[in-house]
Amino acid sequence: MCGLSGEVRFDGRLPDLAAVERMTDRLAPRGPDGRGLWSQGCVALGHRRLKIIDLSESGAQPMADPRARLVGVFNGCVYNYRELQQELTGLGHRFFSRSDTEVVLAAYREWGTACVERFHGMFAFVIVEQDTGRVVLARDRLGIKPLYLAETPGRLRFASSLPALLAAGGVDTSIDPVALHHYLSWHATVPAPRTVLNGVRKLPPATVRVVEPDGTHRDHRYWQPEYTRRPEYAGLSAEDWTEAVLDALRQAVRRRMVADVPVGVLLSGGLDSSLIVALLADEGQSDLATFSVGFESEGGEEGDEFHYSDLVARHFGTDHHQLLVPSDRLSRALDGAVKAMSEPMISHDVVAFHLLSEQVAKEVKVVQSGQGADEVFAGYHWYPDMARVPRPQAAEAYAETYFDRPHADLARMLEPDVLPARDVSGDFVHEHLAVPGAETALDADLRLDTHVMMIDDPVKRVDNMTMDWGLEARVPFLDHQLVELAAACPPELKLADGGKGVLKAAGRKVLPREVVDRPKGYFPVPAIKHMAGPVLQRVREALSAPEARARGIFRRTYVDELLAAPDAHRTKRGANALWQVALLETWLQTHEIT
Repeated sequence: MCGLSGEVRFDGRLPDLAAVERMTDRLAPRGPDGRGLWSQGCVALGHRRLKIIDLSESGAQPMADPRARLVGVFNGCVYNYRELQQELTGLGHRFFSRSDTEVVLAAYREWGTACVERFHGMFAFVIVEQDTGRVVLARDRLGIKPLYLAETPGRLRFASSLPALLAAGGVDTSIDPVALHHYLSWHATVPAPRTVLNGVRKLPPATVRVVEPDGTHRDHRYWQPEYTRRPEYAGLSAEDWTEAVLDALRQAVRRRMVADVPVGVLLSGGLDSSLIVALLADEGQSDLATFSVGFESEGGEEGDEFHYSDLVARHFGTDHHQLLVPSDRLSRALDGAVKAMSEPMISHDVVAFHLLSEQVAKEVKVVQSGQGADEVFAGYHWYPDMARVPRPQAAEAYAETYFDRPHADLARMLEPDVLPARDVSGDFVHEHLAVPGAETALDADLRLDTHVMMIDDPVKRVDNMTMDWGLEARVPFLDHQLVELAAACPPELKLADGGKGVLKAAGRKVLPREVVDRPKGYFPVPAIKHMAGPVLQRVREALSAPEARARGIFRRTYVDELLAAPDAHRTKRGANALWQVALLETWLQTHEIT
């Protein structure tokens, strides 16, 4: 787990090594254990290392394969690297380290760009072919590891975070109106390749990009499961599906124990993280460290779920750590969380994850997290209504159910020069749901949420907040084989029992019933939802700053209306509209974007 950066020139000039150094230094929180730079000809690479696998200096990066004349930088973890190393050794490859990075280089040497299809894991990497000048960039199937790009005439820069690209300079920081529309419509989801800045893009998940020396490139999407009923699963009973899901999750959790350091669990007390703890206990994991966070109550809303996390910790005898955050600390913590964001993120739990990660990183370097289960197994309360509509009407139902507001509302919020003439977010959903390969409306919805929304909202939050403290978060519910199995699972089994029916059935085999049959919980941060005093003060400062007025994204009359009644304006999904507006402006100011 690390941070990578680099620059490629296509105009005959040498890379700007000072810019690559600035990017690399900005990535220091992602990789506090080592720093490396490499440059040859028109390419320069930078790397910050977090030591998880092969703690020796043999695993340092950038890493070279002198026989194949390859140089690479890698972020993430290939969980099956030992099996691949054994296979590659049988094919004549020799290894000088015990690192998965070296296995990635050898796999590329043996199988070319098809190597990604053999990897079980989360990753982003860049490989340079020294003889041809070709540069290959790749990202894992579910986009768990980020890769941001800034392309200008004659030059391509890349980094593990958007702020790292800003540190290099020369980025067009004007607002992308389409991305802004997505941000305000789709609960801050901005699908790849866009970001809210015109000058920064991101490599889509499950994509390999081959960049030629002249700057031309070609992309190959190497994975997309079919959301249909596959023949090999025909005739399976509900019990058969429960066993299949439990076996696949068990394998996913087992894979994510691969490390040369201890692995803990972020335990919310909900079904998903509790299942991870239960399966690790079944694997014989002793002295498992678990971590929970809670907040003070505000507006009559409870801010913790310690009852359930304590119950699970006691049941499985974990080494449990509990963090209670007072409301007055949230406003101070907010700035640190926003600084860690590669893109603006409005979900309340982003600050919670940042605070929790700070504490967890003092104890362990790796944790498993339950992120992704609700999207993969249809756990949210809105899925049953969306599933009832005919397949051709899926897009309209999705936008009506999930979007924060309709396109017409944006005209009252935004200044004309950043307001798209069309409902670009609705168009995106229509186009995605119309693609063949999803049998029912729910299949189409889950495909969209799993492969777009989840990647650019909850998954990104977890990566950004944990890695800002040098903490690696692994997400077994996003094991690609488990996702493939869930995609083929009949919708009625996922919707059963109030959502995640097949997963709840699996949970009843290994968890106390009280944990499985409890009401669904969320990660509550009441002080943000209800604009408690210290948070509101920070919001007012951001929106009243000269930069906000000069930027001119939001109509001033709209901002004044929000500030006059901070807790009164809600999106269709119940989010605080003031928080949406203020978070974007706070993010822009924090990253000194003018």
